[in-house]
Amino acid sequence: MDERKFRGMIGLSAKAGRLKSGEFCSEQSIKSGRARLCLLAADTSDRTKKHFTDMCSYRSIPIRTMNVDKEALGHMIGRGPRSSAVVEDEGFAERIVGLIDGGNF
Repeated sequence: MDERKFRGMIGLSAKAGRLKSGEFCSEQSIKSGRARLCLLAADTSDRTKKHFTDMCSYRSIPIRTMNVDKEALGHMIGRGPRSSAVVEDEGFAERIVGLIDGGNF
């Protein structure tokens, strides 16, 4: 997978206002039914991973743990360190899942 494309899609979805980041905003998006994809940083705590995994599996929302740390995830979306992010647009979500699942990222 082209990592540049992946980072570009994350950044584009953030600029379009279709990405929420941080644990609180991500959780609110999931619980409200707006989330289409949940992304977790690789160095997210096990407790947080389990919490988001449980919420997403209950609501049938795809969840992916990325091969980047909190710093890199935050940098992709133009923010500080973030352990989680949620994509709220179906098109962006499908494209990002395709890039993650189709490559080695």
